[in-house]
Amino acid sequence: MAGAVKATPLTFVVHVLAVVAAVMVLVWCISFRGGLAWDSSNKGLIFNIHPVLMLIGFIILGGEAIVSYKSLPFKKEVKKVIHLVLHAIALILGIVGISAAFKFHNESSILNLYSLHSWLGIGIIVLYGIQWIYGLIIFFYPGGNPALKAESLPWHILFGIFVYVLAIANAAIGFLEKLTFLETAGLAKFGPEAFLVNFTAIATVLYGTFVLFTVYARKEQEPDEYSYSVIESRDV
Repeated sequence: MAGAVKATPLTFVVHVLAVVAAVMVLVWCISFRGGLAWDSSNKGLIFNIHPVLMLIGFIILGGEAIVSYKSLPFKKEVKKVIHLVLHAIALILGIVGISAAFKFHNESSILNLYSLHSWLGIGIIVLYGIQWIYGLIIFFYPGGNPALKAESLPWHILFGIFVYVLAIANAAIGFLEKLTFLETAGLAKFGPEAFLVNFTAIATVLYGTFVLFTVYARKEQEPDEYSYSVIESRDV
């Protein structure tokens, strides 16, 4: 039955928005902000790693991990592996992206963890890690019994969506915060860079929105394997 699942127009829109958002953040950080570097006398290049990895590595790959489980025409076990691996990569890149922000602050003599964006960011990455570890243990390896999986699945999905929505919202806050700093430092409020940052934020929000649309469009299309296992065990 998993083989019958196929891509939908919503899935196509998700992928297009992912490419658009990724290109826009790269153009911003490379063309307007000077590029990316882990070590540089220009500390702004260190910071540029943060929005690139948080958007492309964390939010886009995290969204693709969610969509992959709902749209790929593979068996559930294969989709589980893809889902798990994409989320793991997203988590690792998110941690590196946050580390880049701390490195930028430390080398620029800027205080850490003073803004709402930073507070939410730390909380989100911790919750994301907990969600990944729980999914690994309960649904993949060593794996819980069918009854535990059936009871956990709705909460796993709900918690995952909650964390992902928080990540999208915090990304928008981050774009706003950075743009505010740049405009305070003299960036033209109606200049091309300001428009690019705002449109990148809009593309990010739209991407997250269509990821959620894809999830709920598929919600009733696939039977819950764990529920079937529980029903069968009760009938024996």
